[in-house]
Amino acid sequence: MEDVDGNRLLDFAGGIGCLNAGHCEPGVVAAVHAQADRFLHTCFMVAPYESYVRLAEKLNALAPGPAPKKTLLLNSGAEAVENAIKIARAYTHRPAVICFEDAFHGRTLLTLSLTSKTHPYKAGFEPFPGDVYRVPYGQPAAQLEDTFERIVAAESVAAIIAEPVQGEGGFIVPPRGWLTSVAEVCRKRGILFIADEVQTGFARTGRMFAIDYESLEPDLLVTAKSLGGGLPLAAVTGKADIMDHTGPGSLGGTFGGNPLSCEAALAVIRAIENNHLCERALQLGEQFHQRARAWQQRFSAIREVRGLGAMQAFQLAGAQSTKALAKHCYEHGLILVTAGTYGNVIRILMPLVVTDDQMQEALSVIESGLAAI
Repeated sequence: MEDVDGNRLLDFAGGIGCLNAGHCEPGVVAAVHAQADRFLHTCFMVAPYESYVRLAEKLNALAPGPAPKKTLLLNSGAEAVENAIKIARAYTHRPAVICFEDAFHGRTLLTLSLTSKTHPYKAGFEPFPGDVYRVPYGQPAAQLEDTFERIVAAESVAAIIAEPVQGEGGFIVPPRGWLTSVAEVCRKRGILFIADEVQTGFARTGRMFAIDYESLEPDLLVTAKSLGGGLPLAAVTGKADIMDHTGPGSLGGTFGGNPLSCEAALAVIRAIENNHLCERALQLGEQFHQRARAWQQRFSAIREVRGLGAMQAFQLAGAQSTKALAKHCYEHGLILVTAGTYGNVIRILMPLVVTDDQMQEALSVIESGLAAI
């Protein structure tokens, strides 16, 4: 990126995880230009167009599991989460939702109920919608059974929603098998399992979806961010019988699945597949870990290194040192964003088309910052 003063910077924020396929990916740019010459908007519910259908079919095919799928296209991750909750409540005829500590699901009123961090997200915007219950992330699924006994009855719970790797919470990776155990509790109790892949989806973790690591079929899959390649787009992809349970006109929106965004998304998926970006994410993650393991031995400020694929982070002693490191990196040509409930995590969200030389340059800037703080 280049700023107004001519300073050139490496972007390791990627629009907060929206540019996995890269800035101005040529196929995306060409697809958007071509669509702009055709038409900009009709509202799919009024005058349908082919790109919406093609994208829905592609997302149905990519979604994990053998069950037939259907897709609803929307504008943002928060809007998709809200619609997933609506769908779950309509299907189960139950009111309650269980989410997890340190989760982030959006900034609308319902999604703020699901989001865990108070400042700057929740404070001052109360009251929030009720029937939302929070439990520890990554803990034994048996705790859910205790929750059903002590907090909310299982027969009142419509859905459990989880990020396969927590994003804003600090790139927290749960123990392998934990998601499957949560999904098994859901099946046993007639509860829908919603996977929030807004930040983890589209090759970021080394798979098209992070849930693929457990060969798990969620009832509903929520995507956004890198789906649109920089344009506003989100989706709920779910088992067809669940998606069909809502009545005509009950789901939708004026701009959801805008034709420019649909064409961009189809091009993004082609780029991920053709450029083998899942494999590239694993390579980049390994490059990060090689350097970060050495940093851990050298710099006492680093408390933990964690991540999955190219969704990587390291935790520092406190928010002040984290802000100082991010500032140092910015001043030395590297854009980073922080994360974590306590603001003490540096997360790595570079576009997956970054070259090895660019990757090593960025890591060297981080290393110099760690030496300086």
